[in-house]
Amino acid sequence: MEIKIGMRQTNREIVLDSDRSREEVGELVAAALSDGALLTLDDTKGRRVMVPAEALAYVELGEEQTRRVGFGVV
Repeated sequence: MEIKIGMRQTNREIVLDSDRSREEVGELVAAALSDGALLTLDDTKGRRVMVPAEALAYVELGEEQTRRVGFGVV
């Protein structure tokens, strides 16, 4: 699933792919916002992104299953 994180006072957004479900990521975001803690997410390439909750402007959660391109897609 693709996750886009917008940060306050910056024009760029953080984009990462995650194996977590939409509900799981939503719970992590809600917990970080309620506690004022870090939002910590790992992507499929092994990178870890940590964003302070007060810096979050928005979090956009994409489709859970990515579209496949190519021949022989089932």
